[in-house]
This record gives sequence, C-alpha cells and structure tokens, in this order.
Amino acid sequence: MIKRLAIYYQEMYPIIPRLFLAFVMFFEIYFLLLLNYQVPLTKISVGIPEIIGSLTIFIFLMLLRIVDDFKDYETDRRLFPERALPSGRVQKQDLIKVMVVAIAFIFISNLIWMNNFGFFLFLFIYGTLMSVWFFQKSKIQPNLILALVTHNPVQLVMNAYIISFTCFKYQVSLFSWTSFLVMLTLYFPALIWEISRKVRAPQDETAYVTYSSIFGYQKATKFVLLLTAADVVTNILLTIRLNKFATVVIVLNLIWFLLKGKQFLKDPTAFRLVEKVERYTYFLETLMVLVVIIYLLVGRL
Repeated sequence: MIKRLAIYYQEMYPIIPRLFLAFVMFFEIYFLLLLNYQVPLTKISVGIPEIIGSLTIFIFLMLLRIVDDFKDYETDRRLFPERALPSGRVQKQDLIKVMVVAIAFIFISNLIWMNNFGFFLFLFIYGTLMSVWFFQKSKIQPNLILALVTHNPVQLVMNAYIISFTCFKYQVSLFSWTSFLVMLTLYFPALIWEISRKVRAPQDETAYVTYSSIFGYQKATKFVLLLTAADVVTNILLTIRLNKFATVVIVLNLIWFLLKGKQFLKDPTAFRLVEKVERYTYFLETLMVLVVIIYLLVGRL
C-alpha cells in the first residue's frame, strides 16, 4: 500500500510542492488582510492555529484531488488510462484509507485549535456536495459550464475560511471591501487556470470537452484575458498602499500576458495558453508574497 500511495502522490499530488503552496496561500491571504487593515506588526503572532489552517488547506485540496479521481474514473479509463488510479497502480481502497485518516485529523484539529469551526464545516460540506455532484450528476457532469459554476467557487470558500480565522483572531471586520478584495485575490488565478487549461487550438480538440470546443478558442481566450485584467485590478488595490513599485511590476506582467494572449489569438498552435497563464500566475503570486515580506521587514515602499 505504501508503495502504491507513493506512486499516487508522486504523479497526482506531489506532497512538498503542494504543502508549500498551501502555506503560501494561507499566509498570503493572512498577511494581505492584516496589512491592509493596518494591524500593528507588534500585535501579529503566528502559532499552532496558523499551521493547522495551512494544513487544512493542504489536506482539503488533497481530498478534492482524490475525489476528482474517483468521479472521473470511468472517463480516465478511456481518455487517460496511464494515470495512477485507472492504470491499477493505485487502488481505490488505498485512497479511501488516506481520506478517512485525513478527515479525522482536520476535524479534530479545527475543533481544538481554530476559532472558525463553522466556516470549516461549511468548507467541508461544500467539498462533500462537490464529491456527489450536488446530487445532480446527470445534469452537471456533461455540462462544462454548469460544472464550472458549481465547483470552481470552492476556491472562494477556502479563502473565506482563511479570512474568517484571521478576522476573528484580530477582531477586524469580516464583511468589508478589504475582506472582499482579499477573498478575490486568490480566486481569479484559480478561475483563470481552470478555464485556460481547457482552451486548445482547433486541430488539438479531441473527445474531451473544452471551452474552446464550445465557444471557439478566440472567445474563450478573450474571456481569459478579461478575467486576468480583473485579477490585476484586485491585486493593485491591495498592494498600492503597501508598495507602489510593485503595482508597476504588476501592470508590466499584465501587459506581457496580454501580448501573449494576442499572439495566441493569431496562432493557437504557437503554445498552450495554460502555460502562459501559469507563468503569469507564478510571477504575480511570488510578487504578492514579496510585497508582504518586504513590508514586514522594512515597511511601506
């Protein structure tokens, strides 16, 4: 079982990178919120609850990955038979055991150390409903748009989980423009990536349903570019008070991506759109983390 799980995690959910991502996600939202609320640095503390919150994000994303593999098992057997689960190199029973242990851990940990157990329950319930297609599998599974509308907002729910913990701990407003912007700052990248990974050149389309096969690659690409512009607006509003130089870099990153988008519109065979989205996102999120670190070390720039 251990060897089979090692195969699964190596191919489907690399532990170290995903653990790092979960911590970055948690603390980026955590500090962006506090710094924009101008909470004095002397009052900010990091302890066990923050670690539990980060681990909750890591485990929740892992559970979503496993559930997706269960949900798409029959489709993957036809279209992606080389993947760990449909190939038989990992057994469903292995993953079920992992899920039981992981769920028990995050439930107990959140109950003991976190101050927002209600938000955790909402996150878990939303994830559970996703796993059963909100009891509307026959309608949602074959409809890519409906699947996006029902499943993608889970990123907003995860963000709300982090924001609620932070607001409750430091007694700042949960329902405010600042909290709303912070909640969006990591939602747009997830939405943009989800759409762009299903945008292909006409000759690359297969039986796998994509946004480009439904709307055409040009309309799908233009929508991705529009979402990216909205993403930049939220990031600028959050960073302009912390580091004005960073806002210039954010705009330059947007210009670079828009130029790549224009190139893709002219020649969709030049590269995969999702590759440029990932580069744009990694650069932007790294910059946002640096803005937080620089502010914590030297203050406003």
